[in-house]
Amino acid sequence: MLRRRQLIAAAGVTAAAAHIPNTQAQTVTSLRITHVLSPNEPANEACLLLAARITDRSQGKIKVEVFPQGQLGGNKEQYEMMRQGANVMVLGDPSAIGDFVPDFGVLNGPYLLKQPQEFRKLLASQWYAELNARAQREQSIRVLTLGGFFGARHALSNKPLRTPNDFKGVAFRVPPTLMWIETFKALGTRPVTIPWPEIYSAMQQGVADAVEAPFASLWGMKLHETRKVLSLTGHFLSWIGWIMNERLWQRIPADLRAIIQEEADAAAAFMTTRTLEIDNEYIKRFQDAGVTVVRDLDYAALQKATESVYSAIPNWTPGLHARVKQILTS
Repeated sequence: MLRRRQLIAAAGVTAAAAHIPNTQAQTVTSLRITHVLSPNEPANEACLLLAARITDRSQGKIKVEVFPQGQLGGNKEQYEMMRQGANVMVLGDPSAIGDFVPDFGVLNGPYLLKQPQEFRKLLASQWYAELNARAQREQSIRVLTLGGFFGARHALSNKPLRTPNDFKGVAFRVPPTLMWIETFKALGTRPVTIPWPEIYSAMQQGVADAVEAPFASLWGMKLHETRKVLSLTGHFLSWIGWIMNERLWQRIPADLRAIIQEEADAAAAFMTTRTLEIDNEYIKRFQDAGVTVVRDLDYAALQKATESVYSAIPNWTPGLHARVKQILTS
């Protein structure tokens, strides 16, 4: 029943946004930051900071609230609200944006980065600036920033996952985005798409054998209560940030847009620092909760097994992967 009320509320927001009278065309007085993560993650801390700073610096001209854990619907509903012009800022990742502008998906490619900081080369590149311009022009998506480090993503299951052979046949929970599905297909799993807010019950009921996410998300959803082996696969080094509708962005006065952009960048930097600070702390938490942490993985074999993903994604610009690798090595 709660889920039903949430989706009805989301639909109401979307419908209202789709019928904004012309007399209100320059008036934006509120924004909702929405995501599916648990409230106690660094990403949500960053959202709360962003909301408070925009509200404060705009002197209340724009009031911002945060709705975590799918309160306004799942990922699909949130992105649909954003695309229709609702007053929302979605905490999004490149793979999900890639459903609308395919080339974004490469930013979440398996084993693309050796160190998290390498991602900044991509964000500073002319290629990325051109990609952002395409998103605005073709899909009315304004990417405020993707500069928040969400964390290395690891696998939680009931057995060690050291080599590609260990993944074969495992029912693996993945989000409903092409990059995740193709990556885990390449490893030989059976990808199962389950909304993140429903993952705990799904794991309890055996709908999926394994799940992957950064430490904070696995811990925040208490998934260590359902599976007891954490393999440090590090298959994605995930960077995320806030996106909104380009038409909505243009309705906001220029001085307030500057505040929003500055605070989005600052909140992303906060998220990155906080995430990097607490990684080792989370490992200890998992171990204290009886989880076995597996570190001796065959990373070369895992990388080789997932290399085929870069030629499996349709609609990418020819030579995309090569161009991104060139930026990273320059």
